[in-house]
Amino acid sequence: MNKNCGFNSSPVDSARTKENPCSFCRSHSTVDFARTKENLYEVRDVVPNAMEAVQTVANEIKTCGSLGALTLEFDRHQNMASSSSSFGNIIQNHDFSNGMQSWYTNCCDATVVKEEGFYAVVRNRTECWQGLEQDITTRVSSGLTYKLCARVRVSGTHQAHVIATLKLEYHGSEETKYMFITRTSASKVRWENLEGTFVLSDKPHPDRVVFYLEGPDPGVNLLVQHVLLSCHDTNSIGRDENIILNPNLEEGVNKWSGRGCQISVHESMGDGKILPKSGKIFASATQRTQTWNGIQQDITARVERKLAYSVTATVRTFGNTTTTTSGCDIRATLWVQTPDSREQYIGIASIHATDKEWVELQGKFLLNRFPSKVVIYLEGPPPGVDILLNGFVVKHACKIPPSPRPLFQNADFGVNIITNSDLRHGTKGWFPLGNCVLNVAASGSPPAALGSHHPGLSIHATNRTHTWMGPAQLITDKVKLFLTYQVSAWVRLVPGATGSPQNVNVALGVDDQWLNGGQVEINDDRWHEICGSFRIEKQPAGKVMVYVQGPAPGISFMVAGFQIFAVDRQARFRQLKHQTDKIRKRDITLKFSTRSMHGEMVRIKQIHNSFPIGSCISRTNIDNEDFVAFFLKHFNWAVFGNELKWYWTESQRGNFNYRDADELLKFCEDNKIGVRGHCIFWEVEDTVQDWVKNLGRNELATAVHNRLNGLLKRYKGRLKHHDVNNEMLHGCFYQERLGKDIRAYMFKEAKRLDPSAVVFVNDYDVEDGRDTRSSPERYIEQILDLQEQGAPVEGIGIQGHIDSPVCSLCAVLWTSLG
Repeated sequence: MNKNCGFNSSPVDSARTKENPCSFCRSHSTVDFARTKENLYEVRDVVPNAMEAVQTVANEIKTCGSLGALTLEFDRHQNMASSSSSFGNIIQNHDFSNGMQSWYTNCCDATVVKEEGFYAVVRNRTECWQGLEQDITTRVSSGLTYKLCARVRVSGTHQAHVIATLKLEYHGSEETKYMFITRTSASKVRWENLEGTFVLSDKPHPDRVVFYLEGPDPGVNLLVQHVLLSCHDTNSIGRDENIILNPNLEEGVNKWSGRGCQISVHESMGDGKILPKSGKIFASATQRTQTWNGIQQDITARVERKLAYSVTATVRTFGNTTTTTSGCDIRATLWVQTPDSREQYIGIASIHATDKEWVELQGKFLLNRFPSKVVIYLEGPPPGVDILLNGFVVKHACKIPPSPRPLFQNADFGVNIITNSDLRHGTKGWFPLGNCVLNVAASGSPPAALGSHHPGLSIHATNRTHTWMGPAQLITDKVKLFLTYQVSAWVRLVPGATGSPQNVNVALGVDDQWLNGGQVEINDDRWHEICGSFRIEKQPAGKVMVYVQGPAPGISFMVAGFQIFAVDRQARFRQLKHQTDKIRKRDITLKFSTRSMHGEMVRIKQIHNSFPIGSCISRTNIDNEDFVAFFLKHFNWAVFGNELKWYWTESQRGNFNYRDADELLKFCEDNKIGVRGHCIFWEVEDTVQDWVKNLGRNELATAVHNRLNGLLKRYKGRLKHHDVNNEMLHGCFYQERLGKDIRAYMFKEAKRLDPSAVVFVNDYDVEDGRDTRSSPERYIEQILDLQEQGAPVEGIGIQGHIDSPVCSLCAVLWTSLG
């Protein structure tokens, strides 16, 4: 017996040399299995459902007369039991969660370690070809492309190659072939991806196919976390094939299950008022006691990494009369468990649903990481509301080609499209929206910004009975698709109308949609400028109207100098490039010590960019090597999407999760990426976790103190910036409960605990003129107030959520913050 092998072999086989290794050591071929019924059970882990077929096959041994015939008969039974999957993982026990089941070693030993998931450790390797293997004969087909994705590592050396190989046996001859799939350089420091593809030749088709991992030098341990092998052939996968099983519920609830609730199927509900939108059956998720309860399906074996999927579900609600009549949101969510037992929840889509009609929920998702389990489910409505499902489709998403650059023909850049803007012709071109009254009169003291050429006239809107009433114009034939338009209008409340702050804004009605063209808050009788922008990207079916609205009913206002004009963004970009070249570039002089450079060529290459430019990243992003390559090529700074937020690091009181942030920070430090800490606190109440909301004043103060100390001591000196209390212009959760001084306290403590980091305020809608809560004036006022309280505000953060940016407008607003 060969002591190094996991199988019995004949003395002849044991005597094979390295150059001609034994069939056990190299592949433990079917021919070498002991020829008894009892020992035939050794094949039980080589192929799926083997135990069920063993008795039948064993009974045929007497009549077959040879193990060659036995092998053929076994293959026949096995092919009947499981045909080659067109997509999904064909490797059994791919993540070693069932120990070494379905895996074998080649003249070496292997054990499974449970540490943040499972992985196999292959030891006692005396040859480079020794490693792990699995028979995949019955799960692969000729002519199809298969894709390999594995996670590997080594120990016992700093670095070594790991190789994926196929052994192909042909029973009609003694020839055995080895097909190289791929290799990677693995280290003992971290897990590496081993990826590649292969195609089995149609002629001749091998009688036996064994997949195995090998490569490191003798004495080096091979570590394998998981192995995914799936058909990647576009013809076999079927890009239009739905990966949801029993998608229309025609087989009842087969393949479906309830996520914390009961599910059943119906032909109708509500005394026959609710019928399927298509087919004859729909499903319901009932007895829901939590918002996350719903209907689900495990799609683990049918979903692939780094492929985009589109999701469409036909849904509605039923039950609680008040909620279902007004409607509530139904969400599609993906629950993913990774091989290291990490759980992820990926939001796919959300739609507002009622009990009145079926609606289609649509969205997309992509998995960055190798999953060990993937479940898709519906959730969202309040407890007591049933979720109804009439069809669920998950397909490979079609790759949408980039839109061609729009062609602007006869674009009149800088030309005002508002008719009779200076009001020299009275109300010509204008009409009242609603039953308010318009008239043109002298402005009294017109805005100085309009210049001396302006006639000093304004249009007055009086007798207003709704907030939306005001002066309007039709601009349907004047606006062009994809052009960005800048808005400027001067507005003033009629003297004596003030009492409380009033919002005045420029609005656009495009079909049944409303666009915000800019707004301003007024609390006096002075003139104020509304600045904004908009862009229309879909051909309107009807008319396009622009109007001024906003103040409370009964409050009259005046409008002067109303302008809307197209912006030549390309010209602006050229101007900015010219300015950038002027400011960021300098002439350089090169000096060489050699006497003569005649005929020599000098090439200068920039290898580092000192100008900081960053991107938001998440923990799942760095599992996608394509994303990592793109990110490292284009950016040198990063901010974490959610991983440092309090609701992420302590979603339940006392249960801390810094693992995601730790791994992201290590990735950034390894690649010399600067990191902004976002964020210590978030002032908007909807973002605060429930356990924090339920704390009393003293408990909340203690929790704030603990949060500051826990986060900042952990990452002291490693984060370049801190957003201390996010979006204070849009929320006041902590200030309302702990008093005005709490914000300054947060800044002082953050700076004390991590003195090398620059502490920031951070907010959004500051630069686009659309949100009166976050105007530059209000931002400046807030910063000055914090500084008066001793808060060391050292940086101003502006989130880039701008739909239709006008560079010059943004520049003016940014300058006002300087």
